[in-house]
Amino acid sequence: MNRPALSEALRSADLVHDHAALAQAITRVGSEIDARLAGTPAVFLSIMQGGLVFAGQLATAIRSDLEFDYVHATRFRGGTTGGELQWMRRPAIALEGRTVLLVDDILDEGHTLKAIRDWCIEAGAGRVLLAVLCEKRHGRTVPGLVADFVGVEVPDRYVFGYGMDFHEQGRNLPAIYAL
Repeated sequence: MNRPALSEALRSADLVHDHAALAQAITRVGSEIDARLAGTPAVFLSIMQGGLVFAGQLATAIRSDLEFDYVHATRFRGGTTGGELQWMRRPAIALEGRTVLLVDDILDEGHTLKAIRDWCIEAGAGRVLLAVLCEKRHGRTVPGLVADFVGVEVPDRYVFGYGMDFHEQGRNLPAIYAL
């Protein structure tokens, strides 16, 4: 597999949000979720693979009762442009009548996130809340899709780190970078 080197990308990338800023944002989002849930238990659905880093840290910042599962759907499969949605795994937990908290790394255009949210609604979820680590505000987001909880905003550029990949590399970086 011939892919660009992460080390090369980091040399030319700008640091957008460091680890301390992200940790503070995650703590804030956890508090906002607790306030919105107001004691209602929720199904915490991590969206793989990008949502893994954020979801793990967000889960420890939420005090409400949570039941965990995950979903894996992708339009990118290692590329940088999206195609048709491919489901790798749907949640095993029954969602009917439940509050569902969908947790993902980024809200960019939102095609994948919207498809997963719509699937949760079709599966009978009583309420679906969207939590994203970061959001690009650019006017290209799918109509009708708005995150309920946003950690940080990022520029309308190619961003990576903290769950977001650079050609399947760098998801474990402790900060967010932009090219």
